[in-house]
This record gives sequence, C-alpha cells and structure tokens, in this order.
Amino acid sequence: MQELTAEDRARRVKVIVFDVDGVLTDGQLFFIPTGHDKDGKITAVETKGFSAHDGLGIGIGRAAGLRFGIITKRTSDTVAVRMRDLKVDHVYMGAHYKTEALAKIAASEGISLEEVAYAGDDIIDLPPMRQVGFAVAVWNAREQVKAEAHWVTPSAGGHGAGRDVIDFVLQSQDRLSEAIEFYLSTDNKSIDIGAGGM
Repeated sequence: MQELTAEDRARRVKVIVFDVDGVLTDGQLFFIPTGHDKDGKITAVETKGFSAHDGLGIGIGRAAGLRFGIITKRTSDTVAVRMRDLKVDHVYMGAHYKTEALAKIAASEGISLEEVAYAGDDIIDLPPMRQVGFAVAVWNAREQVKAEAHWVTPSAGGHGAGRDVIDFVLQSQDRLSEAIEFYLSTDNKSIDIGAGGM
C-alpha cells in the first residue's frame, strides 16, 4: 500500500490542535514580579508573545469551517485571554496527558483522530502526534519531533508556524483562496477573531 503524502493527510483534517509554548509562541516565558503572597513568597505574572499571523490564520480557518484547539501542560491567564480572543473551540491547559485531551476533542467533534492535525515542537508532543492523521512539527522543533512528523512548517514557532499549518491544510483541500476571499468579504462577525484583535 502506498504511503500517504502530507497533502493526502491534510485533506482529511477537520480540527487543528496546537501545542502553545514553542508552537504558537517562540517558547520563551517571561515572569513579571508582582509582589509577595501572604506567606512571603514572590508572586509573578507569566507573559508570552503570540504571532498576529497565526491569529489571522485562525480567522481564515474558521471562515472555511475548520475547528481549533490547544493542549498545553502549562496554565496561563495570558493563554486563556489569547484563546478567548481567537475564539478557539477547545482549550486544555494543565494537561499532563495530552492524549486524553486529544481524545476528548475528537469525541466532542464526532470525528476520528485521522481527521485531526496536531502541531508540536518538543518530545511531550510525540504521544498526540503519533495518534493523529496529520502530525506537524514546527521548523525549530527538536529533531526527535521532526523525525516523526508528516510535515515540518517553513516558519519557526511563534513566528507564523500556526499560520503555515492552517494554510497548508486549506491549500491541500483546495479551499485556501476561497476561504481568504470569504474572510475578507463577509459581514458575519461570528467567524472573526474577538475584540482583542489579531
């Protein structure tokens, strides 16, 4: 039996799931001290940067009917706000077992894992990557992750890699140009990203 190409796999995708740190961000974590708690321990706010290209890509993907999710081991208010503004359908933070969250996403969407794309950058992403129909590594992923990916993005994590995945899926489905034009011309605000902007 002939091996499926990356395009073959991308054609079946209905849901795209991203890791966050190192995929939708460049992997850097910034901690801003905010004072001390009642026990005298230093408190801090965690911040990170996201690519506007990825945000707009999610809007385009939504215009085409794709669904989106994130699964991350960390819990972050910054991520919660960004995912809310992007209207991401499935948000799993504090997920120590990413395959459990992945199974919940597929079940809630009523699809098989063959219809899911997962994008990761480090070895913690290998278990979900091994289960989905289309496994993606970002350009600057660890070599072990690239070795098991069906496709590697041309852009690095936090620098448009998420948009690369969305564009590749829609291009493989012959829907990218149509989705872009629909996104640009529609008055239906429900497909667009939230008030936080791109």
